[in-house]
Amino acid sequence: MTDWFHWLNLAGVAVCAISGTLMAYQKKMDGFGVVVLASVTAIGGGTLRDIMLDLPVFWIKDTDYLYTTLGAALLTIAWLRISPRFPYHYLLVADAFGLALFNVVGMEKALINDAPMSVAIAMGTITGVFGGLLRDVICREVPLVLNGELYAITCITGGLSYAALLYAGFDQHYCPWFALLVTVLMRLAAMRWHWQLPVFKNE
Repeated sequence: MTDWFHWLNLAGVAVCAISGTLMAYQKKMDGFGVVVLASVTAIGGGTLRDIMLDLPVFWIKDTDYLYTTLGAALLTIAWLRISPRFPYHYLLVADAFGLALFNVVGMEKALINDAPMSVAIAMGTITGVFGGLLRDVICREVPLVLNGELYAITCITGGLSYAALLYAGFDQHYCPWFALLVTVLMRLAAMRWHWQLPVFKNE
């Protein structure tokens, strides 16, 4: 895989580890709880993706991802010890960037391994949302992917934008960055203006 893909994946792991650590801080977990929550948030989605694609699990093949997870968690702990105020908004913003990064990484890995575009979009969505879903379930929270503003839909939209650019003839090197931008901006906009897709009528 190319260097940029490796660094993009490491960035996604770091951001999601920060998100997990912030949630652990909010729930007043001990040191072991912080490591567990940071890890499942950072590597949970990619692990499921690799298993489904029948590929070596990325963090077992390359331990840089484990070191990145631990390093991001420790840096976040240090920051929180210096500035213990916890604006919940920070968690949501970190989660939005992690969601977008992992969405692109999941798509790219699927496409590199010759998966069709529809499967790549599904793998991007799974990579993006599954770690956060595990984090929220462990913390006994309603998962963001199942409640509130648009979440998984932003991954699907980002994936469709990738496909649209690719099929329109744009250089494939630009497609991931455009999908990343679409995903993160849509997620931040959904948080800001409370965009939802209601199915049931409110009584």
